[in-house]
Amino acid sequence: MRKIVVLFFLIFSSLLFSQHIRFDAIDNPNDDGSAILLEWDIPIYEGKIFKLERSDEGAEFKLITTLNSNKGEYIDSNEIKPGIEYTYLLKILNENGDLIESVESSCFAKAQWFNTDKVSLLIMVLILACAIIYFIFSAKKGKELYIRKIAGLESMNESVGRATEMGRPILYIPGTLDLDDMQTIAGLTILGKLAQKVAEYDAELIVPVCRSMVLSTAKEVVKEAYLKAGRPDAYKPDSVFYLTDDQFGFVAGVDGIIIREKPAANFFMGAFYAESLILAETGFSSGAIQTAGTAMPSQLPFFVVACDYTLIGEELFAASAYLSKEPHQLGSLKGQDLGKAIFVIVLVIGVVLEIFGYHFLKDFLTVH
Repeated sequence: MRKIVVLFFLIFSSLLFSQHIRFDAIDNPNDDGSAILLEWDIPIYEGKIFKLERSDEGAEFKLITTLNSNKGEYIDSNEIKPGIEYTYLLKILNENGDLIESVESSCFAKAQWFNTDKVSLLIMVLILACAIIYFIFSAKKGKELYIRKIAGLESMNESVGRATEMGRPILYIPGTLDLDDMQTIAGLTILGKLAQKVAEYDAELIVPVCRSMVLSTAKEVVKEAYLKAGRPDAYKPDSVFYLTDDQFGFVAGVDGIIIREKPAANFFMGAFYAESLILAETGFSSGAIQTAGTAMPSQLPFFVVACDYTLIGEELFAASAYLSKEPHQLGSLKGQDLGKAIFVIVLVIGVVLEIFGYHFLKDFLTVH
């Protein structure tokens, strides 16, 4: 009978002890398999010293870190490789450094296909992608997609007509950066439509550039525009020319052209830096109608003050879709507009929910 009581006491003590010790090594979620998450909760050894050791595929245990808390978690990302079994040993020591107890746990590191913390980002990307694809196919089928009028481009006919009546040229600058900048590409797209108008009105076009790649592209764009207008014979190869790569040397050359030729209309479309104010002020003093467009926030105030019309930020990129009516550009523009509308609606709903103390939408949209 005594042996039975002792056995029962040992079993009960073992179960009670095991319930008060928890040490788990699990694969760190939502990563590339380069970390393992360790969690422990040992309330019966509060105030003791804890040493964490690791063994790689049966090798000797090596110390990783020393812990001072009997409860918490630790992410081991020191040379962890996926597909390898790692064994961890948590040693519990007293104040003298003597071993009291040790707990062991093993785990394989795995790479995850998806990061579940970014599901909200995936949903937003899918909505935006589906909207863009839908509007592209709608435009290809001939559906009329509404795009609000851009005042700066509506002035194009006025500028070309004024130049024709006055017998003066039109000056166009597609920015000061190279062809690898999106603003330059947008500026060249607008140049093509303007050159076609110029050819129809039989006006003169002047296009100084400061990059060799932009020179070649601009020549082809203007030449094709004259061909579309049915007046290839009116195209003048010298109307598009190179000045210099130097920033202020280019500005000095353009200012000289403005003072000598006195163009009736100036267009500054693309990326500009400190030269923006010099160009705009010189053009303003000559009495020309000026239309500018750039996505450089620091230069927008100068164009707004000195020019008659200004395309602000993304209006420069929307201008190509507005002018060309090309299905891919129209669909992309409309899809992005829908995405912005959804973002604003979700933002308003989120603000209202936060005011009333509901945080689930904020928590869902938070990307870790």
